[in-house]
Amino acid sequence: MKNKKTIEEWREQLSPDLFHLSREKGTEPPFSGKYYYHKDDGTYVCASCGNPLFSSTHKYDSGSGWPSFFQPIQADVLEEDADHSYGMKRVEIRCSQCDAHLGHVFEDGPKPTGLRYCINSGALDFQEKKPVL
Repeated sequence: MKNKKTIEEWREQLSPDLFHLSREKGTEPPFSGKYYYHKDDGTYVCASCGNPLFSSTHKYDSGSGWPSFFQPIQADVLEEDADHSYGMKRVEIRCSQCDAHLGHVFEDGPKPTGLRYCINSGALDFQEKKPVL
């Protein structure tokens, strides 16, 4: 079920930086995000609503300056839209639960999917995998 908050409710809930990234389709500078060099095992979730999005096992170094994944944790956790901003043809990806802008997907990724999900670190939170005792 979709999280249907008003823009004012989102503005009250989110930090100014997260509001800009997720609600105003912002982009953080390349190589600046907290998860670009991150290598821990776990799950990357939507920073706006907590929806699980990507597994650390699907993360790779694309050299793009943003955390990159070759597939989402499940196909239905993301929604796609055509993005023609800045004179480019891109595919925007959003969280399927709250419509937060996450980044873009490109068709220049590694096998097995050939996709590169290029994500703003600020649009993500990380849940570390708990060790088995």
